Amino acid sequence: MPTVLTDINDIVTKPRRQIFERKAEVVIANLKKRGINAWYCERATDAVQAISRMIPERSTVAIGGSVSLMQSGMLDVLRRMNVDFLDRYKPGLTDAEIEQLGLRSITADVHIASCNAVTADGKLVNEDGRGTRVAGIIYGPRKVILMVGVNKIVSTVEEGLARIKEIAAPLNCVRLGLDTPCVRTGFCDDANCHPPARICCQISIIESNRVKDRLNVFLVGEELGY
Repeated sequence: MPTVLTDINDIVTKPRRQIFERKAEVVIANLKKRGINAWYCERATDAVQAISRMIPERSTVAIGGSVSLMQSGMLDVLRRMNVDFLDRYKPGLTDAEIEQLGLRSITADVHIASCNAVTADGKLVNEDGRGTRVAGIIYGPRKVILMVGVNKIVSTVEEGLARIKEIAAPLNCVRLGLDTPCVRTGFCDDANCHPPARICCQISIIESNRVKDRLNVFLVGEELGY
């Protein structure tokens, strides 16, 4: 007879962790085939420590807009490191100062961000409002490090784009206090979503990486960000 599970850890935690790890194995293997370095960390704290070790002292470090970096504690660690941290979330910054940080981030030594979605076959899917995050991932900084929760693993690019419209964008618009159709109804209404409130503006799909060791992905076995 099949085993009847009664412990909540056996019912919920262990199966989730096992599936997370199996998904990560598949995605990591496919990322590597595409020239993208990739690792799995069970906890966000482990990823933060590993990422910190990859950042040279006195280097210039930029970040893309990312709830995952806030949630994981990566921001707090960067603020304590001996680096020139282009901190876009520093309290009191003006719009002009944030714009200057965005311009400087294009030539940073290290760019740290997250992804809106990673496909099972190893593609990175993102959409931006201003473009500084996707720009830095695509070109400029010599090293790009992405921290991605397993909640962002999808089967296809199409699912990744749908995930952005149905999950990431509405939550980000609420966080940013924007008046968009998805905030008002909870559903994407692309035809009636317009600037300046609209944050779905630039789509990036990375299929491979030609520059050795430039793109680095840490998959985390926890739900991070939107």
